[in-house]
Amino acid sequence: MGRSVALQRPLQLGLARLVRGQQHLLLDPLPLPDRGVSAMTSTPKHLCAVLLAASAVLVPAAQASAAPVPQPQSVTAETKAAAAGAAAAPETLATLSRFFAREGKVAVDAARPRVEGEAIPVSYLSPDFVAGKAGAPVARLEFLASRAVSSDGQQAALWTARTETGWQVVNIATGDDEFRYAQLGAAKLPGGTVFREPQIDAWYVAEGGRVLPLDEDAERAVGAQGTSLAAYRARVTRAYGDKLPGSAYAKAGKAGGYGAGPAAHPA
Repeated sequence: MGRSVALQRPLQLGLARLVRGQQHLLLDPLPLPDRGVSAMTSTPKHLCAVLLAASAVLVPAAQASAAPVPQPQSVTAETKAAAAGAAAAPETLATLSRFFAREGKVAVDAARPRVEGEAIPVSYLSPDFVAGKAGAPVARLEFLASRAVSSDGQQAALWTARTETGWQVVNIATGDDEFRYAQLGAAKLPGGTVFREPQIDAWYVAEGGRVLPLDEDAERAVGAQGTSLAAYRARVTRAYGDKLPGSAYAKAGKAGGYGAGPAAHPA
C-alpha cells in the first residue's frame, strides 16, 4: 500500500498489529507515548542506519526522561502556525532530505524538500470514548500533519506535536494517508470528524450519531454503509475496554494484535 511496516502502540493498549504499508521515521516518541511508532520492522540494516542518522538531528537527549505532554483539545490558528513553523524549520528540512534519499531515489543535496499547504489535525480513537465516559468524543487530537514533497515527487507526512519545549516534529511517515482520508471524510460527511482506529489501521468519519468507513479496514469493522455511534462504541468497548491504561492487561505488560472482529450492526 506504499507505506512500509511499523509497529504502533495506540491508546496505550500494548503493541497493536502491524500497520499496513507505512514507513515511519521516529524522531521523538515521548510526546506520543504508546501511540507513536515504537519499533521498526522489516527494514534493512543500512536503511535503519540512514533513518537513525536522520532522526538524531531532532531528538534532544534531555527529553529521554521527559513526561508526556497532553495535546490541545482543539486546533486554533496559533496551533497551526506553531506546527507549520516546526515543519518548515531548517533542521526539519535537512532531516527530510535524508529521509527522501534513504532508498537512493534522489540524492540528499538534490531532494530539496518543501512543505505544502497548512497543517491539518489528525485524530485517533479516544480511550475515554472506549471507556464509556459520558460526553467523551469518539476521537481525540493526536498530532498535526504537514505535507512534505521532494524534488522528485515523493511525499511524506510530518507529524507535529506539542512537547515540553514547544511544538516539534515527532515523526515522518511516507505517503499521504492523513491528507487523503481528511479529503475523503469531508466529501463523504461534510463537517464530520475524520479519525483513525489504529489497532486495525481503519479510517472513519463520524457526525450526527453516524460512523462511516473510509477504507477497507473500516468497512470490515462497521460495514460498507457504516453504523451508529452507539453501535461503534459497543464494538470498540468489546475490543479494547479491558486493555485501557490502568487495566490488568496494561499492568501485566502484555502485547498483541487485535483483529477487526465482527462488523458492528448497521443502524
